[in-house]
Amino acid sequence: MSDADKTETLLEVNNIEVIYNHVILVLKGVSLSVPKGGITALLGGNGAGKTTTLKAISSLLQSERGEVTKGSILYRGKQIEGSSPSDLVKSGVIQVMEGRHCFEHLTIEENLLTGAYTRREGGAAIAADLEMVYNYFPRLRERRKSQAGYTSGGEQQMCAIGRALMSRPEMILLDEPSMGLAPQLVEEIFTIVKNLNEKEGVSFLLAEQNTNVALRFAHQGYIMESGRIVMEGPAAELRENPDVKEFYLGMSDEGRKSFRDVRSYRRRKRWLA
Repeated sequence: MSDADKTETLLEVNNIEVIYNHVILVLKGVSLSVPKGGITALLGGNGAGKTTTLKAISSLLQSERGEVTKGSILYRGKQIEGSSPSDLVKSGVIQVMEGRHCFEHLTIEENLLTGAYTRREGGAAIAADLEMVYNYFPRLRERRKSQAGYTSGGEQQMCAIGRALMSRPEMILLDEPSMGLAPQLVEEIFTIVKNLNEKEGVSFLLAEQNTNVALRFAHQGYIMESGRIVMEGPAAELRENPDVKEFYLGMSDEGRKSFRDVRSYRRRKRWLA
């Protein structure tokens, strides 16, 4: 990542609130920014609001009766809340959903080609990108003729990321890429994400519960609790922060702790005081 890229902000979320069913307040003043060419991690436990934040950015809230009621979301300085998901894909933002969501009855290759439906450059460019995806995910090349429903969870996750790449995005919103996968596969997928970031210049905003892995691969991190950002900073600093170590990495200065020893778990989080 060059210094010029670091200073350019691709995505800016300013103090947004999200309400479901007109009454349930889920996000309470969330602000974050994603620099061009960076990997930004959005961390936190189940129900912290990570997926809702990504769906607010990618305009996928309406299908769940959710709406952004306050704040603004800017992509390259232009407001995008209220845009259609297909318009966002055309402008370079795409989301890889939690749980992969491959078309099970289609082959891996057919799944990948669905990612190019918004493109108009013709077959040669799409074939070149398909080859690029196979180079990053050699396992998909081996399984290209297999029905996606009969492939493993790791292969489906690779397929979902590959499908997103076929739209030639500038930025990928990646939701829980490690969910349900063996540790070796998680490592493999995050390494590929890092390579895509460094070699193809794709920026990533990833929502992840696996704090340990995410902070090793990300450049910047935000930690969410109950619909709020409670901590942010460079990933290397967050990894060394004593609160993050204790509450998210299962470590403290005295070594590993049992939750039985950590009384008043929430109250001891200094940032929630």
